[in-house]
Amino acid sequence: MKLIFLFTFAILPSLTAYSQNLKSGGKLKPEQAIMDIRHYSIHLDVDPEQKYISGFTEIDLILTASTKLLLFDLWHGYKVSQVWVNGKTKPFQFENDDLVRIPQALAAGKVKVKIAYEGKPGIAERAPWTGGFQFEKDAKGNPWIAVTCQSEGGKIFFPCKDHPSDEPNEGADLFITVPKGLTAAGPGLLISQATKKGKTTFHWKTNYTISNYCLVFNIGKYKIVSRDYTTIDGNKVKMDFYILEEDETKAMHELDLMADACRILEKYFGEYPWVKEKIGLCETPHLGMEHQTLIAYGNKFRYTKLGEHDYDWLLVHEFGHEWWANKITNRNWADMWIQEGICSFADALHVQEDGGEQEYIKWMKRVGRNAKNKLPIVQADTVDSDQAYHSDIYGKGAFFMHTLRYVMGDELFFPALKKFATDPKYIYDNTVTTNDVESFFSTANGKSLKPLFDLFLRTTNKLEIFVHQTDANKYEIQILNLDYNLPFEIVTSAGPQKITLSKKAITVISDTLPIIDKDTYYLKRTIIE
Repeated sequence: MKLIFLFTFAILPSLTAYSQNLKSGGKLKPEQAIMDIRHYSIHLDVDPEQKYISGFTEIDLILTASTKLLLFDLWHGYKVSQVWVNGKTKPFQFENDDLVRIPQALAAGKVKVKIAYEGKPGIAERAPWTGGFQFEKDAKGNPWIAVTCQSEGGKIFFPCKDHPSDEPNEGADLFITVPKGLTAAGPGLLISQATKKGKTTFHWKTNYTISNYCLVFNIGKYKIVSRDYTTIDGNKVKMDFYILEEDETKAMHELDLMADACRILEKYFGEYPWVKEKIGLCETPHLGMEHQTLIAYGNKFRYTKLGEHDYDWLLVHEFGHEWWANKITNRNWADMWIQEGICSFADALHVQEDGGEQEYIKWMKRVGRNAKNKLPIVQADTVDSDQAYHSDIYGKGAFFMHTLRYVMGDELFFPALKKFATDPKYIYDNTVTTNDVESFFSTANGKSLKPLFDLFLRTTNKLEIFVHQTDANKYEIQILNLDYNLPFEIVTSAGPQKITLSKKAITVISDTLPIIDKDTYYLKRTIIE
């Protein structure tokens, strides 16, 4: 079975002028730091044949201080035709630096901005790894369009404040107009659809906060296959699969797998986060992404066996992001491991539930072996999406949670994990940092875990274990590079023993060389002398 993080969204060298320098996050510009985005309303007419979009976006925001300049991110390949501020037409500047500048003296308070624009959107070179629009055809020749922008940001198709720290607190509306006969699928609830003069407009609305890169849509000749799901708290939520007509017969089995995955995820992280809207799945021409309430799915219904169960790794991973990324969102891309690493750990928990404890151990051993350790998982706070992104935020991030589980013990770790995923302090409107995670789990542990967080997340070092034979059957064992007491299973000639190791050497009696951490709960280097 392939490891889930092998599919991860590696940032590749830019291939076109479109993809060059497109990234999100990083250091906030002063003019945007004083913006609190409240709501986006995106109105777009999409022409599949001309590969062209036109329309406008309305942005509701609160200024926390006065300003002389409004600043919004938008890809420079579009033409901006007009700008309004609080209902009045205003002058603007829009050049080749992907910024719409609106010189305007404004006091602190509420502001409404409308920006009209049009043009040919940038084409994704290798979606979803390098994002953009995909104008494809299904097997019957119908238009099939997808949008991905995790790294590039929402500015590839709408003007916005393109930073993970600021999601629209009051949600968003999408009005997507397509040729009659096609369906535009989006986040949240379908409020209406209306056909006029050969075109249909779909109005999608979410009342939840949502990341810019999840505020996307897909277009196709879709069939909608549905079933109901009852959550762990007894709430009913509709499951919808927007699937190509030729694949309709495969939809219900995939929804059943999604329901099984949801039961496992709810066990560990609490109720499905978007019960007032939907559990959504949409077939796409790219592999997949965690778009909120409408997971993009392109794994072509390929399954492996996990115990007696069909297992679709892509579905499981992307659906886990409804908790880790969409409900719990990192404040900066520097903390991207929180959404990617803990979500990847959730994949391992799915393996444990359906395959058993030994399958989980085998899974995590493979994950540990694949850690690259070329860059720390957590870098400087101001890194952008490109700088933050590397494969270890998935695998090594997941393995760190595996280590944390072992150090704390299941009786403390799992209740803490679920409490973190349901604590109002860290979810929906709020964003989180690595320091938040560290502080929370340290409190639950009853002892600071900072040394572990620092070693495994903020450096590329492995734990160093020193084994020194002092007599025929005597061994001194100690940790060299961490001043912290850690539990270990050590297998001696007498069998396995649970022993605490630290910088202070302890003596172990064994007729054979002790085996330390046989099941691999730590990324470590053992030095034998």
